[in-house]
Amino acid sequence: MSVAGKAAVEHVNFPGMGTKDRPGCCNPVKNPGPVSMDHVLSALGETKEERESRIRSLFSFFDSDNAGYLDYVKIEKGLSAMQIPAEYKFAKELLKACDANKDGRVDYQEFRKYMDDKEMELYGIFEAIDVEHNGCILPEELWDALVKAGIELDDDELARFVEHVDKDNNGIITFEEWRDFLLLYPHEATIENIYQYLERVCLVDIGEQAVIPEGISKHVHASKYLIAGGVAGAASRTATAPLDRLKVILQVQTTRASIGPAVKSIWKEGRLLGFFRGNGLNVMKVAPESAIKFYAYETLKNVIGRAKGQDQRDIGTSGRLVAGGMAGAVAQTAIYPMDLVKTRLQTHACEGGKVPNLRKLSKDIWVQEGPRAFYRGLVPSLLGIIPYAGIDLAAYETLKDLSKIYILHDSEAGPLVQLGCGTISGALGATCVYPLQVVRTSVKVSGASTKDFSQIF
Repeated sequence: MSVAGKAAVEHVNFPGMGTKDRPGCCNPVKNPGPVSMDHVLSALGETKEERESRIRSLFSFFDSDNAGYLDYVKIEKGLSAMQIPAEYKFAKELLKACDANKDGRVDYQEFRKYMDDKEMELYGIFEAIDVEHNGCILPEELWDALVKAGIELDDDELARFVEHVDKDNNGIITFEEWRDFLLLYPHEATIENIYQYLERVCLVDIGEQAVIPEGISKHVHASKYLIAGGVAGAASRTATAPLDRLKVILQVQTTRASIGPAVKSIWKEGRLLGFFRGNGLNVMKVAPESAIKFYAYETLKNVIGRAKGQDQRDIGTSGRLVAGGMAGAVAQTAIYPMDLVKTRLQTHACEGGKVPNLRKLSKDIWVQEGPRAFYRGLVPSLLGIIPYAGIDLAAYETLKDLSKIYILHDSEAGPLVQLGCGTISGALGATCVYPLQVVRTSVKVSGASTKDFSQIF
């Protein structure tokens, strides 16, 4: 996030919510149990009348034309007037959370109900973090809560977290500061959601199976990403294995390629299992490829950040593209022998449907063609990584911006819109670098040199 964006979030002032003079922690509530509005009032040092006036003032701020209701346009305008950065706006979600009768408008009673529920929800998690029940969250209490949620961060990152929320900069977080920071966050206030609200996850696509969360070591244990990514990768590759084998068969056709005859040939060789030939090896390389890619990406981000004199989270789009492309190249090089053997296995002509022995196939390549044969086609493979990532990333951001302007009318893109933008951008990137994929596959199978393109085509 930019420095300006951080400053805007740190200094959001809610109408009718002036910061009280507080020498330290405020109004400790030492009665654990179900949260009630009395707990909230005590923690804020407010009477019911003062709280009513505060909520009414905030509603009036959004309802600038005194129409008696809020809609999407008013909520969006109000959030902009508070100088809340775009990545922190949830205008559409906030409208949905407040609009109890689903008529597209929020009257005062609906707004008041949201405020009641949200403040009690926020006090519940505040009380859970405040283990000493002294009415404020200390940095060490916040650190303990994050660690229990599987979120790892160092002292500097913890200090930045506290700084975002601690408006009077006294090193502790009172409930009023906690409430002001999260009051207009319409999603469930779990510690994981709150942290990701503070540090939004950026995704960088760096290749054929490459989605890397920025800050992997900060949000949850890296092993969780690797396990989840390995399982997801194995499942996705198995589901698309028939299409992968068909693609490889068509890529190595020396005559005019046709889908129908290729499908019949695969079916004739091994029936249904013929479409999954090579998938076991494809699944086996998911875990090492992901592990190498993740850790190379994190290392390279640190290197680029130091070279630019920046924090590794703020290296920008070009920096993430370079780090992602290089990490993809490192991972691709490391697992390339497995990829070559998989391709040879998929294209090996079988007699009587008998699949070749994997060990024998690998040994034959080593003995007959030499160790260098395991890296045939690596050059066009590496050449395609950064162009793919660049086209994909640029197209994704462009499509998302266009959808926000012309389809969503300045609201944030939801999961379906992001999925659509990602699908189109991924397809565009893959199409642009597809000739290099054909060259790579042909070189793997034929053993031709990448310099001799006349033999490949």
